[in-house]
This record gives sequence, C-alpha cells and structure tokens, in this order.
Amino acid sequence: MNINNRLVHIITLFSVLFFSTVLSAKTYDENEIKDLVKKEVERLLSSDDFMNEKIARGINIFVERQQQAASREKSAQQAARAKNIRPVDAKRDHIRGKIDAAITIIEYSDFECPFCKRFHPNVQKLLKNNSDKLRWVYRHYPLGFHDPGATKQAEATECVADLAGNDAFWKYADLIYERTKSNGKGFPIKNLKGLAVEIGVDGSAFETCLDSGKFAGKVKEDMANGNKIGVTGTPAAFILNKKGDMRFVGGALPLERLQALVDEVSKL
Repeated sequence: MNINNRLVHIITLFSVLFFSTVLSAKTYDENEIKDLVKKEVERLLSSDDFMNEKIARGINIFVERQQQAASREKSAQQAARAKNIRPVDAKRDHIRGKIDAAITIIEYSDFECPFCKRFHPNVQKLLKNNSDKLRWVYRHYPLGFHDPGATKQAEATECVADLAGNDAFWKYADLIYERTKSNGKGFPIKNLKGLAVEIGVDGSAFETCLDSGKFAGKVKEDMANGNKIGVTGTPAAFILNKKGDMRFVGGALPLERLQALVDEVSKL
C-alpha cells in the first residue's frame, strides 16, 4: 500500500467512525475518535511495508543526488584531462583517418592487453563508419604486468614506423592485435622481426633498431602523458572535438556505444 492509499485508508476510517454516531447504537465522542485514528496512524507507520517504502524512497533520493554529484565531478575531471592531453602532432603521432578531422579519438593502449585486443577492431569499424569526420591517434601505455612483451611490441611498432612509415605502423599494429593471445607472452618477442619482414620491412634494420632500444624513450613519453591525464588501465581513449569538448572511454566499449559518444561530441 502506497502513501496515498494509506491516507485514503485513514480518511475512510475517520468517516466510518463519524457516521457510526448516526447509523449505529454505539456512539463515539471526539476524543475517542481522535484516539482511534491516532492508533491506526501509529499502526500504519510502524508496519514493515510502510517503513520499507520510506527507506526505499530515501535511498532513491540519496542515490540520485550522488549520481548527480558524480556526474558533475566526472565532467570537471574530463575538462581537466582534456587540458593536459598532449596536442596531436602529425610529425610524432600515429594518425589514421582524415588528418584534419573534426573529431579525434586518442587511444592509450597496450598490445598485450586482452581488452585492447577486443577494442581495436571496434575502433577500426568506428573509423570506417565515420571516415568523413573522425581520426584515430594511437599512443603507447604498456602495463608492467604485461611485460616483457607489451613494451617490446610498442618499441617494435615505432621501429617499423621509422623504417617504413605511418601506414606500415598501422598494418603492423593490426597484425599484432590479430595474432597475440595477450597477457604478456601472447606474441613472442622473437617473432617480431618475422612479422616486420612479412609486411615488407628490412629485417636486419628492424632488428638493429629494436635491440638498440632507440624508441624506448618515446614509449615512456606516451606513458608519462597518460599518467598525467589519469590513465591507469587500458584501453583508455579520449574522444574530442576541435573546441576541446571531450568524452572519456575506459575499457573495451562496443561499437554502438563508441558511435553514440562520437555523435555526442560532434554536437557539443
């Protein structure tokens, strides 16, 4: 019984008691009626159903307020993050899609992360579906517990980019995600050279580059920027428009959700 029904119940009781003074032999004085109504109200207030209803309403109000506060805090955090994201640099970053696109998705990722493996094809489809307005920027964030594979794979992609260009970087990255079994040892380090040769990169030059650690610093720079903007896990992506409005993506979101976020940012 909800609160309105309870009030009706009390009013009905009061009415019955009132008309009983006319319709029955037994009559009630004013104090007796007040006492009976008071007892009925106390009984209703003490009932489990009534208290459960009040508690539930209180919890719902509390949760709603907490959600509103969390939403405001999230918006503030996103704004702070957007200010600290390193600006996209075509000379340094790996960009896929329209170079001057209105919307950018910047991903901080780990080649040995199983969630990144699931996320990667979703972003590929997202880019294909929004080729007129979206570009994809890939940055490294190899997690320590996915090493040694994750960091060496990140460095390997940089060697490929250095030796064969941006398109080769993306082709190589796609193949690692396709073939790795993830979690640190999903794609053996010894196979990185062979994969580079497979896409047309000089094997000897690749091996020299990877063994030298030439791009270890660049990978660490990506990670440092990720730390600065609050990245703690992968995949972590930021969808931004040219005004700096942003939405954060944490985890392997499905394509439909990613598309909704792109559409949302496009309208801001």
